[in-house]
Amino acid sequence: MYNQPRLKIKYREAVCPYLMGKFKYKSVMQIPKIEKIKLNMGVGEAIKDSKLLDSAVEELTLISGQKPAISKAKRSVSNFKLRKGMKIGTHVTLRGAMMYEFLDRLIDISIPRIRDFQGMAVESFDGRGNYNFGIKEQTVFPEIKFDNVIRANGLNVTIATTAKTDEEAYELLKSVGFPFKKTKTEDK
Repeated sequence: MYNQPRLKIKYREAVCPYLMGKFKYKSVMQIPKIEKIKLNMGVGEAIKDSKLLDSAVEELTLISGQKPAISKAKRSVSNFKLRKGMKIGTHVTLRGAMMYEFLDRLIDISIPRIRDFQGMAVESFDGRGNYNFGIKEQTVFPEIKFDNVIRANGLNVTIATTAKTDEEAYELLKSVGFPFKKTKTEDK
């Protein structure tokens, strides 16, 4: 038998009972859980230099531990010299144990390495219990060697949950250990 991710054990033993008590769920099946994490890295400069896309794929593989897919342009845009079908980015979806391992590394190691970090914005929920945020540089991940970076790429992270409301999703992520900004009501 394999070792379960540390964050999954924390979710089962601490977060589930907390959410069950806070929202008065009648069944354990109503407790929201993290469904998947989607990582997306757009590389617009790949139109001119394909090496940038290869480096982005390599970096996203190191960050996620999984081989990413390459995104292609859905339509042509003449202002950007973009043709339909050109390779312009890379993305990966994490589920299960790999998702929990990535989220654990993100919360404990990578997010604290962000320069001038004040906390994640509470307003980034989409209304259906999913959370989106961007990371300006991929160098906050310890897997990326700073000397090997050709160009600083941004990274978009989407955390999809089974929560019905943003409040439930906020409590889920906060109890897992996600570092949100302090609100005015929490300061008092």
